[in-house]
Amino acid sequence: MEEILEILEKDNRVSPEQIAVMLNKNVEEVRAAINKYEEENIILGYHTMINWEKTSRETVTALIEVKVTPQRGEGFDKVAERIYRYPEVNACYLMSGGFDLTVIIEGKTMKEVALFVAEKLAPLESVLSTATHFVLKKYKDKGTVFEEKSRDDREAIVL
Repeated sequence: MEEILEILEKDNRVSPEQIAVMLNKNVEEVRAAINKYEEENIILGYHTMINWEKTSRETVTALIEVKVTPQRGEGFDKVAERIYRYPEVNACYLMSGGFDLTVIIEGKTMKEVALFVAEKLAPLESVLSTATHFVLKKYKDKGTVFEEKSRDDREAIVL
């Protein structure tokens, strides 16, 4: 019943009753599937997407490219774990290509992000180099468009 997962991934507010109607299933069957997915760590949490640009809260998001030396017998996993355990880190991905890890963090200012990189990330024993990229504007994240352009439905009049 992966359809349940697809529905919840798009909108976590959809109730089991609504999902049951959408999929023509029994409500108890849907609830049992959701509980099983939660127990098996397939559903890891329920998150709300917030457009912080429309609030008074000031945040800076940065993507940091990290080159590392893999640990013997552990590969990249041990290094990634040390990094993702920092509370500032929102995401950490193993990458193919010119660097090994992408680390996504949020801070109040660019200076706060820079200090995280300089004082916590770069000094880690297995980190060889970092390159920090600041997000200037979010257009779409996790399938959600932040600002839809309003469409002009007026008819053009040609004289």
